[in-house]
Amino acid sequence: MFKTIVVHVDDSPQFDARLQAAAWLAHAHGAHLVGSASTGLTWPAYALLTGSMAVAPSEEFDALRAGARASLARFAEGARRLGVASIEERLVEDESRDALLLQARYADLLVTGQDKPNGGIERALPQYLALHSARPVLVVPAIYAGQGLADTIVAGWDGSVPALRALTAALPLLVQAHTVRLALVNPEREAGLHGDEPGADMAAWLARHGVKVEVVVERTAAAPGQALLDIAERASLLVSGAFGHSRYRELLLGGVTRTLLERARLPLLLAH
Repeated sequence: MFKTIVVHVDDSPQFDARLQAAAWLAHAHGAHLVGSASTGLTWPAYALLTGSMAVAPSEEFDALRAGARASLARFAEGARRLGVASIEERLVEDESRDALLLQARYADLLVTGQDKPNGGIERALPQYLALHSARPVLVVPAIYAGQGLADTIVAGWDGSVPALRALTAALPLLVQAHTVRLALVNPEREAGLHGDEPGADMAAWLARHGVKVEVVVERTAAAPGQALLDIAERASLLVSGAFGHSRYRELLLGGVTRTLLERARLPLLLAH
């Protein structure tokens, strides 16, 4: 069960989507929502950027604090409006990624959004969190509008440790789902990880946990990330391991994780 959920809070238009997803989870699991907003940097770092501690204009840093507090107030108001019973506001004077990684250690799930289209300070935050977080990360696209996350779930399976961790992390949702499609893309390429019948052993493990699972094997010339997205076109959630291959291979081939984060139009649950 997800009992403590940390939500990345900021002032972006995409925030409402991730709050709706976090609220759905809070209702489904009786979870406590922690809204985490940050100033973007620490006071010492700000002082170094603007001059010495003695002359750094504190009014500007106070404005960063005020902006974070305003975002937290928006979080609290929205969560209450959505009927969440247990909420908490946290303001952290640090970079968003460091603040979220620390707080995720004491939670079951971290919820964030996709990259801002125009880049900025949050650029590549979902990738960084997916790679470094001690807990699974739910990445919510801006078009998400509050739909249930446990209707039809597609779970990518390639035999890797990150994929195994993602499936294990997603179990609270998988056991709730009406249908879980365990998706394997060109499993022959990792034949040594799958056994005689690709997907059968993992499907059996999931079924013993009470998951209603079916195995989908896709043989295609398309890139694995795009193939997973095609399989999950009408799903409510896509579960995947994050950065399961070497960094060289990720750079050379583009990487499944980067493809999912850039193109997904449904929530992604990722673990590394």
